[in-house]
Amino acid sequence: MIRLAIIGAGSMAGEHAKHYGRIEGVEVVAVCDRDFPKAQAFAERHGIADVYQDLDAMLARDDIHAVSNVTPDGVHKVTSLAAIAAGKHILCEKPLATNAEDAHEMAAAAQAANVINMVNLSYRDAPAIQHARALVTGGAIGTVRHVDASYRQSWLVSNAWGRWDEESQWLWRLSEAHGSKGVLGDVGVHIVDFASFPVGDITRVNCELTCFDKAPDNRIGDYVLDANDTALMRVRFANGAMGTIQATRWATGHHNSLTLSVHGDKGAIRVDLDASKDDVQVCLNDDVHPARWTTVKAPPTPSIYQRFIESIRTGENDQPDFARGAAIQTVLDACFVSSLEDRSLAIAS
Repeated sequence: MIRLAIIGAGSMAGEHAKHYGRIEGVEVVAVCDRDFPKAQAFAERHGIADVYQDLDAMLARDDIHAVSNVTPDGVHKVTSLAAIAAGKHILCEKPLATNAEDAHEMAAAAQAANVINMVNLSYRDAPAIQHARALVTGGAIGTVRHVDASYRQSWLVSNAWGRWDEESQWLWRLSEAHGSKGVLGDVGVHIVDFASFPVGDITRVNCELTCFDKAPDNRIGDYVLDANDTALMRVRFANGAMGTIQATRWATGHHNSLTLSVHGDKGAIRVDLDASKDDVQVCLNDDVHPARWTTVKAPPTPSIYQRFIESIRTGENDQPDFARGAAIQTVLDACFVSSLEDRSLAIAS
């Protein structure tokens, strides 16, 4: 029996609890949150025996083998390092940290402690992106030349998820003073991974960040609306391919859309998670000249939670690990500098 604890008692922590509950031989035995009543209610909802407000006290338990860290982004580092120091295997929510220096420190600590470490880049659970990677790395499309990736949201123009101008859950994401790094900090981690997971590391980036006007004086109550809401990146990959990556909250007609096209000298693949999480469109072999696309069904893929547990059982650290999380954060940090200084930057390996 693998016994886990969850750090944090918010809505995403509930997703972790539900997923672990479906895995045989796994038991969530404790939850910790600074808001003790919130943690108590969480434990009652999910059938968790023990509730803590003191993280060190929970981590001191020898019968807890691993933790899921589902705390706010700004405390990922301190809570993860505490868990690692206690010898716990760890699955941390994205982004791994709020800057590359902290992320690399966390990755080094996990490696030194020899604990299983993974970061929850949730879109990797889509069979389509896993199969896309298999096709690209297997040489099905030849040498990659061009990549196009987009993460499109529209909650600044659509009320499908609520009223952004009235609800704090959206307003804080638009205000740097409230801890937001904008759309790049929020979903950039997803789309950078989505683009580079099948293709390879990004080695150079030129990024432009924009914050469009949204309200009189760009202010609603205590919220100054100054965080970027659109990000455009021009990137080069380690294999020489070039690409464009974009993320925006102004994509009218798209609630939450991730798309990827990868073009090689012998073929191409397309993934559209809005259309299907299981299908990959391909243009290969004899279909290249008439530019004819067909759809292939991707084989099932285990979830991040299943892969984390399997890693603990086998001792073989699956991906994405903390080093991957740190590599992505390095690209995102470079994007902020690139936009500020209006220049291209090489990505340190």
